[in-house]
Amino acid sequence: MSTEEPVVDTPTEEVAEVEVQEMSVLDALKEVLKKALMHDGLRKGLHECAKALDKRTARLCCLSKSCDNEEYTKLIRALCNEGEVHLIMVDDGKELGAWCGMCSLDEEGEVKKAVRCSCAVITDFGEETHALSVLLDYLKKQAEN
Repeated sequence: MSTEEPVVDTPTEEVAEVEVQEMSVLDALKEVLKKALMHDGLRKGLHECAKALDKRTARLCCLSKSCDNEEYTKLIRALCNEGEVHLIMVDDGKELGAWCGMCSLDEEGEVKKAVRCSCAVITDFGEETHALSVLLDYLKKQAEN
């Protein structure tokens, strides 16, 4: 019996490793933002983000590439550099807003209307999840390059 148990456990571990590789960075970011929102560790908007970055409580910053105010992006980038906070650029502000919970959902749970968000800062990741480890690994690789 004891020889059969390790055989059953081994395939389960291999499946977990395959799932690790399949999660994209944006999917991981989306999940980490939701967990941070649930644990009250998410700051949205210029004022809240600038305060968190200035107090050095920020752990990760997301900035929208579609932000049209150059002074806004320069301020956030400068505060991230000063506090050595990782910065992730997101393609669309409405997408970032939806990930931060600034949206209304229809009956199926799909996003019906999202409010644009140019900047979001995570001050508390909440739980240690697989998505968080994928995201942190990505950030380490970016810092090395």
